[in-house]
Amino acid sequence: MQQAPELTIHDPIFKGKTTHNFVNRLALRYIRDERDLPFIHLILKIVFLIAPVAFYLFLPNCFSWWIAVPYLIINMLVFLGPFILMLHNTSHRPFFKKEYPLLNRFIPWILGPLYGESPDTYFCHHIGMHHAENNLPKDLSSTMWYQRDSLKDFLYYFYKFFFFSLVDLYRYFTNKNRKVFIKKMLLGELSFILMCVILLFVNWKATLMVFILPFVIARFGMMAGNWAQHAFIDPSDAGNNYKNSITCINSIYNRRCFNDGYHIGHHLRPSMHWTDMPQDFLDNQDKYIANQAVVFEKLDYFVIWFLLMTKNYNTLANYFVDLGNTFNNKAEIVDFLKQRVQKISPEQLEQYQ
Repeated sequence: MQQAPELTIHDPIFKGKTTHNFVNRLALRYIRDERDLPFIHLILKIVFLIAPVAFYLFLPNCFSWWIAVPYLIINMLVFLGPFILMLHNTSHRPFFKKEYPLLNRFIPWILGPLYGESPDTYFCHHIGMHHAENNLPKDLSSTMWYQRDSLKDFLYYFYKFFFFSLVDLYRYFTNKNRKVFIKKMLLGELSFILMCVILLFVNWKATLMVFILPFVIARFGMMAGNWAQHAFIDPSDAGNNYKNSITCINSIYNRRCFNDGYHIGHHLRPSMHWTDMPQDFLDNQDKYIANQAVVFEKLDYFVIWFLLMTKNYNTLANYFVDLGNTFNNKAEIVDFLKQRVQKISPEQLEQYQ
């Protein structure tokens, strides 16, 4: 069998120290890692472009659907993805120096609600539960129970998460006796709900567009993303990160969202910096090949989710990266992908309980 062609990675990496402008120099006094300066740039865009419009919509006699609808569309299409991945990265690695602990509350508590992220709920779910359980049965967002190319199964998955995740997460942390996470989760979620209830009496239209619809959109997007990230599972080795997660390389999404496509590498080393992920992938290709890891090029999780929901395996196969030259033709790739999305039976799940 021929050797697979050498990959060229175009995703963001850290290219070394550069001459900084005033804003960057000021930020470097407060942030822990120079490589995270793009987060400062994103924060400034949100603070000076998005937040003022949100505030304006709440002013007396200022609400207009002609402003609110474009605001929602732009905020969700342009800023939601980068914001959530900034939140993700700063949940794993504190953003600001330890001398400024309150600054680390700014992203989840001040900016988070603009993107449907109730303060600290994401942190508790993702750090306290998801990474600990690794998509296995005790993971409340596990995809193992579902047929992962079924729209019906996905809608049930989203329904359970949207309406019952808070109760389920409370039970999970109670069983684990993790009181700190319980406190953070309840304080963040209930504060967000209380804020929305109060603001509905102030201006229900603005509250709907600024907080409630982003809440629904963000939670749908996170579940669609998690579904795709953990869609292709080998049931015989479902605890293996190479076999229960995927990686997406050379995508526009990685350039916009801080290399989030490298999900296998992230689960293997959750604290790895986002700029190190492309090189880590290149350095460990032999392990990806040995484990028949699922890698796509030029796709992102939401396109993959859509292709699964429409059962468009031909397109998925077209963008599949055959790292080890394992497959002889596209039909074999399609068969392999279809096998990896099958619902895992109760008998197979017993070994992971």
